[in-house]
Amino acid sequence: MPHQKGPEIIAHRGASRERPENTLAAFLRAAELGADAVELDVHRTADGVLVVHHDPVLDDVPGSSLSGRAISSLTAEELRAFRIRGEPIPTLEEVLESVGGQLIVYCELKGEATAAPAVTMLEDSRWRAAVHAFDHRQVAEARRLASRLPRGILETSYHLDPTAAMASVEARDLWQQWETIDQPLVDAVHARGGRVVAWTANAPSAMERFAAMGVDALCTDDVPLARRVLGR
Repeated sequence: MPHQKGPEIIAHRGASRERPENTLAAFLRAAELGADAVELDVHRTADGVLVVHHDPVLDDVPGSSLSGRAISSLTAEELRAFRIRGEPIPTLEEVLESVGGQLIVYCELKGEATAAPAVTMLEDSRWRAAVHAFDHRQVAEARRLASRLPRGILETSYHLDPTAAMASVEARDLWQQWETIDQPLVDAVHARGGRVVAWTANAPSAMERFAAMGVDALCTDDVPLARRVLGR
């Protein structure tokens, strides 16, 4: 594989500016645009299937009887009838089968009790994958169940010791809100052997600054812009 120039480019919920976010269309488009990876969110249905969607309840779609229903209250079969601008809600398994052979899949454990079923699928040697979450208890559960699967924690705050929470769950990645990233934070994480992922980085000036700092990955809504800024 040729040496990658600059940070890894992660398509936030797929190519979310061109296709409905968190759909197979968005993930396939991200691959076409040259992303290195995709980021997605998972929830668990009433019958235990992991599906890819950001919010715990379905969007308000005119004419749909499922609008506003909690994903956890619906079966996977019931969800198949729902459409987001014409696109169905995919299962995590469907996303892995579609793009997991091309792209790294970063799975945010968004819904309750998603760690166990997610790591069961993601630790398959066919995929390059990792998990992350705001709820660090889910990351700890992922560590317990699959210690070799890379883990990350999501943060919006700038902690006095930015690596302490990482150490508590043996996380590899710190997903830090882009506005709060500076050189001391990057240096501290790197000194611990970790990686910094900037989310969600959409401004060219920020992308350039992060690349100069040595940030390891940019989670972005604009893959083509990131490729241009990084000189890909």
